Amino acid sequence: MNFASDNVYGVSAQVMDALRESNEGPSGTYGGDAHTKRAETMIDDVFETGVSTFLVTTGTAANALSLAAITPSYRAVLCHHEAHVHVDECGSIEFQTGGSKVLVLEGDDAKIDIPALERTFGEVGQRMPHQIGAASLSLTQASEFGTVYSLDEIAAICDLAHAYGLKVHMDGARFANALVALGCTAAEMTWKAGVDVLSFGATKNGAMALDAALFFDAVDAESFPFRRLRSGQLWSKGRFLGAQMCGYLENGLWLDNARQANAMAAKLSEGLVEIGGVRLSCPCQANEMFPVLPRAMHERLQASGAVYYEWPGAGPKGPGLVGGDEVLARLITSFEATDEQVGAFLALARDAAQ
Repeated sequence: MNFASDNVYGVSAQVMDALRESNEGPSGTYGGDAHTKRAETMIDDVFETGVSTFLVTTGTAANALSLAAITPSYRAVLCHHEAHVHVDECGSIEFQTGGSKVLVLEGDDAKIDIPALERTFGEVGQRMPHQIGAASLSLTQASEFGTVYSLDEIAAICDLAHAYGLKVHMDGARFANALVALGCTAAEMTWKAGVDVLSFGATKNGAMALDAALFFDAVDAESFPFRRLRSGQLWSKGRFLGAQMCGYLENGLWLDNARQANAMAAKLSEGLVEIGGVRLSCPCQANEMFPVLPRAMHERLQASGAVYYEWPGAGPKGPGLVGGDEVLARLITSFEATDEQVGAFLALARDAAQ
């Protein structure tokens, strides 16, 4: 019953098999190997276009380096105030860009509010060079609260950002979970909607250590090879990143994993709502949920071995969401979550509610 994160579970068997296979014999180095080349071709196929693909080991590297490639040091990155790039990456954006500023936006459920974005464009960069102007916008799909932008919402944000001369970056740490939730194609959720750069996450969804920076315009990627090497993210034995990506994409594993995680999240969130005294603070649209639990139930669950986070802060809709005898919890289901695990958690919750 460990729902602390989709990082707590291991590697999909198919990805591990691909790693074992790639371990045989000599291979090209620094990405010049057959596994990496095949991975790049597979990504082109998935996204239905030629993509400038750069494999890295972490989502933070993918986010910070890709944003640095499109954001000069004297400009700003716009993002939601709950965005991982702002809250949880130790100033990596500012570090990798050489000093750019991160400006935050409002919006319920960790999604950028378009009227708030319009107001920001009316306020930012009006007195340059004395006031910093924005160069890029980062949106998170699925969001930090497990909600999902619709295709129309993505397109509207991209159109507005492009109208003001900004590039759009998508933090896709849980990209596959959002994709299967929408039932669309990878192309439709990215470049066809206006996204310029994607951090394509695989680690949370069955890989060992693998994310990628994907540029849909090669011009935007010109500095990335240098940034990747200077940051220590260019592996000499790059075949082990390429092999992970091949295993991840082969036979639709990445989508199957996401469907399993999402299905278990839906079962868990629906089961919790049926229990008296429990409510969801925002919709569960992917594999992450934020229920408000009675404190007594929370203490009983954790004492019985359930693992999840009591979440800090005001929650997806701001102050007033959680009462004094309640707890805002975060639960995340992984590709390895099972009906048995979810059932055991719900049984404990029902017992605690009686």
